[in-house]
Amino acid sequence: MQIVPSRRARRGFTLAEMMVVIVIIGLLATLVVPNVMEKFFTATHEKAKADITQIVSALNEFAIRNNGKYPDSLEALVTPDEHGHKYLQSSKVPKDPWKNEYMYEAPVPGSGTPEPRVFTYGPDGQAGGSDDIDSKTMNDG
Repeated sequence: MQIVPSRRARRGFTLAEMMVVIVIIGLLATLVVPNVMEKFFTATHEKAKADITQIVSALNEFAIRNNGKYPDSLEALVTPDEHGHKYLQSSKVPKDPWKNEYMYEAPVPGSGTPEPRVFTYGPDGQAGGSDDIDSKTMNDG
């Protein structure tokens, strides 16, 4: 004689089983989410630093090829010169990881600052604060 489980016993999960699964998912989320967010924060800042380093290198190459004169804007880096040479190999100047334009200040002759300044205000888009990234200070400390 074969025992057939009742229809009620074969259906789905019990409330206790569901609660255990929800608790396990909650515990995993509390352990994983903060680590993922920290890595995301670090990655976006490192991307901005890499972009700024690349832009400063392109600006310096521009100055070398133009008798020490830096461009008036970053657009000159993606605009081909009379020989078809571009200083950044993209069609547009990159934006920072927060979709804002990188800011640029060309060095002023005789001012004592011989290098260009490229910077971003970070995720808040506001000047001042620990999240600003600046070519002049990003390698300090």
